[in-house]
Amino acid sequence: MISREAFKQEVMHWAEKVRVEPQQIQIRPMKRKWASCSSKGRLSFNEELLEKPEKQRVEVIVHELLH
Repeated sequence: MISREAFKQEVMHWAEKVRVEPQQIQIRPMKRKWASCSSKGRLSFNEELLEKPEKQRVEVIVHELLH
């Protein structure tokens, strides 16, 4: 399991690579999604991602950053 802080660092690492600047990163319980992105640049990630392998986390992170 990865810590919340390490996950946020992972998000920022990939944000730099795809040249975007998220306004806020949230990790919270989500019933139906892995993640979401608001029009104001707020990224929300399902806390269950913290337990997933790195490959799966990265796929979700990059997908959301590309919105």
